[in-house]
Amino acid sequence: MLFSGKTRESVKEEFVSNEVNPFQSPVAAAVPVKPLVAQGSITEQMLIYLKGASPWLRFVGIMGFIFAGFTALTSISSIALIPLLNDAGDGIPGIEVLGNALGAIFGGGMAALGVGGAVLMFFPSFFIFMFGEKIQSYLRTGADLDLEAALKNNKSLWKFAGIYCIVSLAFIPLMIIALVIVLVVALA
Repeated sequence: MLFSGKTRESVKEEFVSNEVNPFQSPVAAAVPVKPLVAQGSITEQMLIYLKGASPWLRFVGIMGFIFAGFTALTSISSIALIPLLNDAGDGIPGIEVLGNALGAIFGGGMAALGVGGAVLMFFPSFFIFMFGEKIQSYLRTGADLDLEAALKNNKSLWKFAGIYCIVSLAFIPLMIIALVIVLVVALA
């Protein structure tokens, strides 16, 4: 008997049950938080920052649209390289078996990658542009719905960026596996 009538097992059990689990998820109270906008806490300095950011957001969005358009145009024009690349494999052992397929594979692949990249560039540009537009609209009208739409576009931009990052990270192991396979086949 230890500690005023407690057995060793009961003390050990009590100690283990009170121990903090470092791997446990954090627990937060489910208390609704009032939005700052509803409390009227947008300051004059915040409005100045929003006003200063809006033209830059629209500019970056427009430049993204232009860059996405040029990327799509350039990638589609790579299809014109197909006739030039059809003769690229002449005289290279193992490549001449492909014949005219080499140019078609390369040109078509470049076009598909380029158009896909242009589409991926379009969406962040759109979200950035709309974020700037809605901020400007909010500054003109003072309507909370415009500020809400601006923040929604900002959230969509970062959600897209996060998903793109996750997908890109998922391709790294696949690319490593493909590289190992190519090296094994090339060295065999």
